[in-house]
Amino acid sequence: MAWPEVVIFDCDGVLVDSEVIALAETRQALGEAGLYLSDEEVFDRFLGLSVEAIARSAEKDLGGALPASFPTDLTRRILAGFENELQGVAGIRQALAGLGARVCVASSSAPERIRRSLAAVGYARLFEPNIFSASAVERGKPNPDLFLYAAREMGAAPAACLVIEDSVPGVQAATAAGMQVFGFTGGSHISGPAQGERLSAAGAALIFADMTELPDIIRRRRAALLPAEPS
Repeated sequence: MAWPEVVIFDCDGVLVDSEVIALAETRQALGEAGLYLSDEEVFDRFLGLSVEAIARSAEKDLGGALPASFPTDLTRRILAGFENELQGVAGIRQALAGLGARVCVASSSAPERIRRSLAAVGYARLFEPNIFSASAVERGKPNPDLFLYAAREMGAAPAACLVIEDSVPGVQAATAAGMQVFGFTGGSHISGPAQGERLSAAGAALIFADMTELPDIIRRRRAALLPAEPS
């Protein structure tokens, strides 16, 4: 079967243009807890992490535990922000139509947040039932557990999978799982070349910003992977 057999999409910032909303709510919630960070600091430290991982990191800085309800409360705030503002990343339907591969979602977010996000922008039916959350594994990104779990559930070898990611922890996780990963920089939370450079340094095979170009990018990559014809 031609590579990739399965394309694994991250959700936030790749399928739904959610990160501006989510990071703003994270910054506000942490400020209310006593940890004051700039927008840039929140982006650099927390993009691609689960709310549980965000809480653990913040607790180290605060020198004490956040309320046990912090991850749940932050998720609720983020979902409320999604209600009227969330948009789907442009070009998803066109990209999926041209891939010639099975697809799934593997996200650090909780299952409820993933499904509500995809449903809000009309993308849920494009991926159901193959939607996988880091809550199903012991370790989230940047560890490989989630992507390896998704590959097993899809019945594919890691090397037969391609991951689409917008965050450094996500790229690191895919690379550690033995999967090729493309860095996506088309979300509204990304401006300028810096994030693409970070993704490349973390292991992304290439960087792209227009989802409609993904099928052609894959075809070119597939051709480059084919053995040369005998002369």
